[in-house]
Amino acid sequence: MNESPDLAKTKGKTLIDLFFGFLRVGFFGFGGGPSSIPLMYKEAVDKYKWTTAEEFGDVLAIGNTLPGPIGVKVGGYIGYKKAGLIGAIVAIGAEVIPVATIMIIVLTSLATVRDQPWVQGITYAVVPVVAVMLGSLTWQFTSKAEAALGWPLTIGLIVFSAVMLEIVGIHPAILIASLIAFALLKPQKRGKE
Repeated sequence: MNESPDLAKTKGKTLIDLFFGFLRVGFFGFGGGPSSIPLMYKEAVDKYKWTTAEEFGDVLAIGNTLPGPIGVKVGGYIGYKKAGLIGAIVAIGAEVIPVATIMIIVLTSLATVRDQPWVQGITYAVVPVVAVMLGSLTWQFTSKAEAALGWPLTIGLIVFSAVMLEIVGIHPAILIASLIAFALLKPQKRGKE
C-alpha cells in the first residue's frame, strides 16, 4: 500500500528534522556524552517535542546501563520512535558523521599545534560551559523527581547515589539498575502535596 502524499511529506520533514537536530548535537557536543545530553534534551524535548522529559529521563537511565556511547543509544531510540529504522539510521548518522569528521581533521593537524597555548585554552574554556549545561539538566531532572517523590526522598536518593558512586565505588550501571528496580517496586506515586 502506498503512503498518502501528506504522510510521505510529514515523514520526510521528520527525517529532515531528525537529521538537523542530531547534526547539531554531533557538532556541538564537545566532551562526549555528558555534554551532548543537554543538547539532545534541548532538541528532543524542548524544540521538536519528539519525547517528553520523563521519557527522555527513562531512555537516558536505561541507556546508561547499556554498553556504548549514550548519544548513539538515545539518538537511535528517538529516531526509531519517530520514523522507524530509517529514522534511527538518520539520527545516529547525523550525530556520528560530524564527530568522526572533526576527529579526523583535528587529530591529523593536532601534532603541529598541540603545544600551542590557544589549544589548551580552548579545552579549558569548554569545561565550565559543559558544567553549567549538566547542572541545568540535573536541576530539571531533580525538579521532576521531586514532583513524583517529594523532596525528602529525592534528596535521599541523590545523597545515596553520591555516596555509592564516590565513596563506595559502585559501578554506575549497578546503581542505575538498582534505582530503576526501586522505582518499579516502590509504592504508588504521590503528587505534590
